[in-house]
Amino acid sequence: MPQPDIRIDEASDRLRVRAGERELLDYVFHPGDPVLESPRPYLSPIRTLGGEVVSLYRPHDHVWHKGIAWSLPVVGDENFWGGPTFVRGEGYVQLPNNGAQRHRGFAEVRSGETGRVVEELDWITEAGATWFDERRELSVQVVDETTWVLGFATRMRNVSSAPIPIGSPTTRGRDNAGYGGLFWRGPRSFTGGTILAPGRSGGDELRGERAPWFGFTGRHDGTGAHSTIVMVDHPANVAHPPQWFARSDDFACLCPAPFFSEEHVVPAGGDLVERVAVVVADGDADPARAAELAEHGRAVFTAGPAVASASEADASAHRAPDADAAAARTSGS
Repeated sequence: MPQPDIRIDEASDRLRVRAGERELLDYVFHPGDPVLESPRPYLSPIRTLGGEVVSLYRPHDHVWHKGIAWSLPVVGDENFWGGPTFVRGEGYVQLPNNGAQRHRGFAEVRSGETGRVVEELDWITEAGATWFDERRELSVQVVDETTWVLGFATRMRNVSSAPIPIGSPTTRGRDNAGYGGLFWRGPRSFTGGTILAPGRSGGDELRGERAPWFGFTGRHDGTGAHSTIVMVDHPANVAHPPQWFARSDDFACLCPAPFFSEEHVVPAGGDLVERVAVVVADGDADPARAAELAEHGRAVFTAGPAVASASEADASAHRAPDADAAAARTSGS
């Protein structure tokens, strides 16, 4: 059976992505969040093809968690995650270091069998210094009547004059708290759900393990239906197969964490390239089904170029930004 085309509609602050008439996600590129939350683009709400919401926005326990977002808590001494920073010997401390990812413009927004978005962003510290120029690509494609896949790719170029180490609270001294990367926060009703990994399933005891993919299956309030998320790490990513920051007991989350236990230094003028696929499916899953879903994620990696070549990226850096992005850079929020 032919699958519906992806339609992407642009508003002043977000892209709305549909499969036919079914809403799949919003990509909010002008979030308008307070500085403390490290403003950055995010995907929320995120829905299955059956209409179940599989994301959580701004939960009271961690207001900087927003659906799915590319979030890094330790970038040098800056925080592009939100909230307080873990300081060795002191614990979490709120510091004046909450940076922002500022949308500069879209190089491409394309509907069709595969929806595609190419975005350009600046990473700006709370003090106002630009540290990274980012080119980000998103793709969305329906696989079958129960499954669709989000592709995420980023090329972050260090435009500062110094090397920038990227780490996690664990690299700063907190045990088994290596979060940072493409982070998914699941709905409240998924608390206590099942974390899935190759050949096994469980709960918080799986946090920190290495694997090419991890998944999560949970149940929804209201309908009682199950949904499943599987995140797949690209073989060329830093520290592949990554350690995973995964939780179930207190709340549902998944994050392939390339900087979990070891810092990665991006030299001045150098690039960090990362790719992740996110498979969103209706229904329950065990490790066997999750492995099948992971194969759909891997297919995204062979579908075409993930991030722009250096020459394309350099050319795009000289494009005039859109009016909204220019206003955002001058307003400081």
